[in-house]
Amino acid sequence: MPRCALRVELIRHTDDPDAAVALAARLCYAKADFDTLAQRIAARDQAAFVRGVMESGHLSTVEHASFTFAVEGVSRSLLAQITRHRIASFSVQSQRYVSMEAGFDYVAPPAIEALGEEALARYHEQMEQMHSWYAQWQRELGGSGEKANEDARFVLPNACATRLLVTMNARELLHFFSLRCCMRAQWEIRALAWEMLEQARRVAPTLFEVAGPGCIGGQCPEGERSCGRMQEVRARRDAHGQ
Repeated sequence: MPRCALRVELIRHTDDPDAAVALAARLCYAKADFDTLAQRIAARDQAAFVRGVMESGHLSTVEHASFTFAVEGVSRSLLAQITRHRIASFSVQSQRYVSMEAGFDYVAPPAIEALGEEALARYHEQMEQMHSWYAQWQRELGGSGEKANEDARFVLPNACATRLLVTMNARELLHFFSLRCCMRAQWEIRALAWEMLEQARRVAPTLFEVAGPGCIGGQCPEGERSCGRMQEVRARRDAHGQ
C-alpha cells in the first residue's frame, strides 16, 4: 500500500473567466445587446474594470465563472473538510463500489514523517493492519462486492486516499482561498488550496489577483488567534505567481 502525493489539475473552466465577469457586470448598466457588449469587451483590456467590480463588492457577477479541479492523493480527512464548502459540486471515488481488497493508498502526515524512518515504518504497519481487518471483513461478509465493501470500509482510516472532482464558481473559490490558504487551516487542505489558487490565477489573473488568506490585503481577520506569520504568507503568495 503506497503512500501518495497530492495531485491537482484544473481540467475545465469558463472560457476567458475575466471576460465573462466583465460581460455580466457591464450588462447590468448597459442598454446594448450581448453581441455589442461582447465586441466591446474583446476590443479592450478588461482588467481595470474587473478590479473595480471586485473592489465594489459586486460579486454576484463573479459567480458566472466556474472552475473544475481533478484532485488525487488526498485523504478522507480532507474530504470531510472540503465538502463543508456547500456552494460547490463534488464527485468522489466510492468506497462502496471500489474495492480496497488489494490494498489502499494513504496519506502520511508530515509531522509523522518528521519523526524519522522508525515512526514512519510504524505508521505503515498500522495501515497494513487496518487493511488486513478490511480484507477479513470482506471475506466474512461475502467477498469484494458492494454489499461486503459497504460494511468492511468502516475499519478504513481517515488516512485512506481518495480522488474527486470539485467544481466551484469564482466567488466560492475566493471564499475557499480566504479560509483554506490561511496558516491556521489544516496542513493538507491548505496545500490543496494553494495549488488550486495557483492554477486558477493562471487562467483568471484579475479575478484572483488578490485572492488568498485575509492577511494578504490587510489585517489578519483571526485577531488574537493570528499565526503572526503574515510576511511569510505574503511571500508564499508572491512565489505562487503574483
